[in-house]
Amino acid sequence: MDKKLVYVGKTKNVFELANGNYLLKFKDDCTGKDGKFDPGENSVGLTIEGVGAVNLKMSVYYFEKLKKAGIKTHYISANLGDTTMEVIPAKPFGKGLEVICRNKAVGSFFRRYSDYIEEGADLPSYVEMTFKNDEKGDPLVTKDGLIDLGVMSGEQYDAIKDMTQKITKIIADDLFEKGLVLYDIKFEFGYDGNEVILIDEIASGNMRVYKDGKYIDPMMLSELFFA
Repeated sequence: MDKKLVYVGKTKNVFELANGNYLLKFKDDCTGKDGKFDPGENSVGLTIEGVGAVNLKMSVYYFEKLKKAGIKTHYISANLGDTTMEVIPAKPFGKGLEVICRNKAVGSFFRRYSDYIEEGADLPSYVEMTFKNDEKGDPLVTKDGLIDLGVMSGEQYDAIKDMTQKITKIIADDLFEKGLVLYDIKFEFGYDGNEVILIDEIASGNMRVYKDGKYIDPMMLSELFFA
């Protein structure tokens, strides 16, 4: 398969295929610090054998589930043996945008708004967006900000919010059947022509999950998920 390397990421490399699609190669490199895995870190801290394959396997599982639900994503197909996924070459919003959906008040949300809410309190699938910028600490941005900065239209924002809440419910319901509770999850969206679609991956490192009131780290979550 003819392919050209176009981007080297922390956990994935991106290739352009002869047919115009992209190929994502999942790596065993993980973000972390001092040899410990931490999905919130901005640099590669360690290599865990097999983690790329597990992240791809979970992503394929959920992309297939979303496809059945009629939700558009960039996913086309995957080769689990080669840890690769063929995707639509969607364009990102701005220089990169993260979309977080929160079902519980924890993490940075609680730190910001602890004067108004108790830790762990229920949230109604609260959606917030941040610019991907390590140096600036991934700053929050409002709907008006995104429109006024020319990053997206109001219609695109509304589409992303609606899709985010629908996708989060599908994933949360699925995890609940496995005895797991989704507290929050992080997505990335792009656009193909005029259509907003889900891009990147749906893996354990992008979600905060609890079991019996205790936080489950991403590696343990992957093991429980496919047990």
